[in-house]
Amino acid sequence: MQFATDWSGMDAWRRLLLAVVCGVAVASIYAAQPVLEPMGRDLGVSAELTGWIVATGQIGYLAGLVLLVPLGDMVDRRRLIAVHLALTAAGMTLTASASAAWMAFAGLAAAGMFAVVVQTTVAYAASVSPPAERGRNIGIVTSGVVVGILGARVVTGILAEAWGWRSVYAVLAVLSLGLATLVLGVLPPDERPIQPAGYSRAVVSLSGLFKQRIVLTRGLIAFFLFASFGSLWSGLSLPLTDSPWHLDESQIGLLGLAGLTGALGAARAGRWADAGRAAPVTGLALTLLILSWAAIGQLPWSLGLLIIGIVILDFAVQVVHVSNQHLLTAAHPDRTSSVIGSYMVFYSLGSALGAAATTALFTAHGWTGSSLLGAGFAACALVIWATDRHPSQNAANNESAPAGLKPGAGPEPGAGPEPGAGPEPGAGPEPGAGPEPGAGPESGAALNPVRAVQPASCRRQGPTAERP
Repeated sequence: MQFATDWSGMDAWRRLLLAVVCGVAVASIYAAQPVLEPMGRDLGVSAELTGWIVATGQIGYLAGLVLLVPLGDMVDRRRLIAVHLALTAAGMTLTASASAAWMAFAGLAAAGMFAVVVQTTVAYAASVSPPAERGRNIGIVTSGVVVGILGARVVTGILAEAWGWRSVYAVLAVLSLGLATLVLGVLPPDERPIQPAGYSRAVVSLSGLFKQRIVLTRGLIAFFLFASFGSLWSGLSLPLTDSPWHLDESQIGLLGLAGLTGALGAARAGRWADAGRAAPVTGLALTLLILSWAAIGQLPWSLGLLIIGIVILDFAVQVVHVSNQHLLTAAHPDRTSSVIGSYMVFYSLGSALGAAATTALFTAHGWTGSSLLGAGFAACALVIWATDRHPSQNAANNESAPAGLKPGAGPEPGAGPEPGAGPEPGAGPEPGAGPEPGAGPESGAALNPVRAVQPASCRRQGPTAERP
């Protein structure tokens, strides 16, 4: 198999650039989370609807996954990354200058749509990686996604405290334009020897991916995984600005450091996937995700337990996310952009659901309601993993078993010789017609599998049995 570029030619600075591209792009969607209250107040959005500020970006992101990500399997991904970054900057500029809610929503939707540059960047990294290194390299690049989601909270809080929430989007617009220039100047072109299919065919082919078991199961796990993730981070600022904590934007943003600690602690997730342990590690991480909500639910009484829960939650989310993408890109090395785009549709829908539901539920039932919601989403992800675990394991066993010894590969029930269908009387070998000297089985010939497993009770017995 040929790769567009040798990954060994990607030095540390280029890898860092890919991670930063992911971080800045995804920050354009999540930057609003720590400033939902002042942003909603400034734009005239009621408290129970502020979750839609984040959800709007997720909806735009969903549209981009369907309409834009397939382009990554058709054109030079380096140029595509640069164009998407420039258009993301345009959306951020519109949001920063919005004088009404509809303008901010339009800017957030546009920025979210072109933030799918994250998937193009991950696909670029996967396509140039040897199979044995793919999980590790995806882990390095997607660490930028986690830093963007969580680090944006820290930076957003500081900027909003000093210059207001609009300054956050202005800074993101400048960073996006700068990165677009660097990508064109630093990254090598993404050349592919095979002529790709047309755009309409690439978009339509996405529906075929959704019918595949690995895409569907890993996608549903991602749906509930990021619904749980969004239930925390999209609703966290609401109870922290309220009694008894009364934290400001910069203090809320600092909690992103706890999330970074957990996510970066999962840096070895890619290596675990490369070693073939993606499935069991996913189950363990989802179990930790459920347990993390027991600590997060203590927010009204303890910030210390909240921080512990955040660290565990973000560790678990990153482990599952990297494992999912490793399995999917390994299954479809020739369609990395499309398969990651299909997977991220579930991510986007789950994130939007978590963001919208947690704010509405918090308004009605407080933080206990939001915590039960997040834990419920995590439990659903674990159930899907457990349901898929045994069929996946059996399929893997079938693939690794020798031909003829795979489960179900023997004769069908009842397909043995018919009763009385043995050799006709007198039809044995003619006298003296035994095998010629040295005419045993040919070298390398397989033994008769039926004879090989014949029970001892069916073999010839008594004095006429052959002796060594």
